[in-house]
Amino acid sequence: MTRYKYLLLFCCGMIAMSLASCSKYLDKKPDNLLTEDQIWQTRANAEAYLNNVYTGMRGPDGGDWASMGFSDETSVAIPTVGVRFMVSGNWTPSDGNNWDSWGYMYGFIRKSIIFDQNVDKVPESQLSQTLKDQYKAENNFLRGYFYYQLLRKYGPFVIVSKLIGQDEDFTKYSRGSFDECVAHINGLMDKAAAGLPGVWNSSGNLGRPTKGACMAVKEKVAQLAASELWNGNPAFANFKNNDGKQLAPVGYDVNKWKIAAKAAKDIIDSAHYKLFTNLDNGGSSFDPYLSVRDLFLTTWNDEIILGSIDWSRWGYTKCVSPGPGGYNMYNATQNLVDAFYMKNGRTIDDPASNYVETGFAQSDDDYDWGHHQGDWNMYANREPRFYAYIAYNGRPVVPAVTVDDKNYYSSDNNINGKGRVEFYYSGKSGQKSAGSNNLTGYLPLKRVSSSDNIRNDVTAYRSPYILIRYAEVLLDYVEALNEYDPTNPDIVTYLDMVRTRAGLPGIETTYPDAVGNKLAMRKYILRERQVEFCFESDRCYTMLRRKMLGNPENQTIYGMDVNANDQGLGFSFTGFYKRTLFQKRVWNDKMYLFPIIQGDLERDRSLVQNPGW
Repeated sequence: MTRYKYLLLFCCGMIAMSLASCSKYLDKKPDNLLTEDQIWQTRANAEAYLNNVYTGMRGPDGGDWASMGFSDETSVAIPTVGVRFMVSGNWTPSDGNNWDSWGYMYGFIRKSIIFDQNVDKVPESQLSQTLKDQYKAENNFLRGYFYYQLLRKYGPFVIVSKLIGQDEDFTKYSRGSFDECVAHINGLMDKAAAGLPGVWNSSGNLGRPTKGACMAVKEKVAQLAASELWNGNPAFANFKNNDGKQLAPVGYDVNKWKIAAKAAKDIIDSAHYKLFTNLDNGGSSFDPYLSVRDLFLTTWNDEIILGSIDWSRWGYTKCVSPGPGGYNMYNATQNLVDAFYMKNGRTIDDPASNYVETGFAQSDDDYDWGHHQGDWNMYANREPRFYAYIAYNGRPVVPAVTVDDKNYYSSDNNINGKGRVEFYYSGKSGQKSAGSNNLTGYLPLKRVSSSDNIRNDVTAYRSPYILIRYAEVLLDYVEALNEYDPTNPDIVTYLDMVRTRAGLPGIETTYPDAVGNKLAMRKYILRERQVEFCFESDRCYTMLRRKMLGNPENQTIYGMDVNANDQGLGFSFTGFYKRTLFQKRVWNDKMYLFPIIQGDLERDRSLVQNPGW
């Protein structure tokens, strides 16, 4: 592995965000060539400052650990990246460079406060009061969003309402309780929503928050508060500040699920959002594959509630693409592959699903996007999302434009213009090749476009990195309803909206016994989340808030047998398709919250460390 590839991984994972946390923690202005007075004299400088605050709301947080490597859906090929240390249990409060974002978020919270305190200084001739009010609303949203990122990763945070000088006594800044932190975020979102529209009329404002985005963050906070991690978790019974203040709620309250359900339903009833389909993209007839694929490839659409354009599309595509053009770095797992439904809407362990584990498919699928003759039967007759989101051995490479580009990914005896990905041992993307190799036999396809040519490092502008989307609100709603009112018909109605867009029959058709059964329906709701939101970090945060990530089945990671020597047999080598243990990860329940790094604890003696660290 060359030094360049290591640096590339850091780029595409955006680990530089964490490395910069200390230096950004006390930044006072976006451009050190300007004095503070100069910043607030022109519209251009004030807007540049706000744009700088926006950069804190970028794509994957803290080195992409949540969507690439910490949950059971993915791993990273290079063993020296931070998330690989984390899942091996090798991380402490003293080595947070690869995952810490506490100081990074507070750096942007500080910038947000500075903007709030100074934007009114801009002369009216430069910036109208209407725009000032709008920008202050956006800024309040951003600050609330940064606090939300802290809450779901670290738990209760220090509520800061004014600037803190470098020489100030840090010992007086202790953490607020969980409920106080929730109230603070909700207050900022309410304040922001009062100055934001439901929908922006100009496309030039796409990417700015709306009332719906404020509602969505409040809904996500309510969901977090209702889930097992924070709703009467006995492990947090002694989680207190130094003065004895209780930081976590003590008892379970089912009413918190009602609050979360109402928050989601309010977004649904706002009627500003809908599930994207290919019909919104010029299609003449509904196609589930194009619908779930192109959701991530259009510039903006009505499913996106909150998105960020500040992410590296090229870096991501390079990392998830097969060799030799890509780096094979982000690997999907067999755990995730097994979670996808068959196209009849049934799970692969259901005898009625018609799932076949072994052998090669003898014919092409009826759909253009499905399996092909010669694919392993494990990949045959699966649901549309499987083919849109997973690259498997023999699947044609996606980010290759011409026939010559596709042939570039094929060994000499496989050149046929299709560019079938060769993950087997001697293949071009196999373990025998030089560099970073695929470790599970799978790569993500979500967000990867056929108009890209990663061989030549060409990626086109596409959708923003989606942070919150409408499908998430729908599944949040049914999850919350199921916890306190499992017979509510809305559970089937809104769950089936997501399944129908994915080309699956309704849940009451495939699994009628689950309807009205809280435990059975919970299983299908969480499975739907696992599939629908794969590689979007939802799996990680869902397993954390529901205290499930530490379950043995979620720490035992499988892939294909990529190390089995095919002896030149290539795609016909059946030994590749043996489920093989890739990782038995190390887990400790303290990992449900991230530690605050030692430097911040030493700076603020009132800070208490998270339990177990």
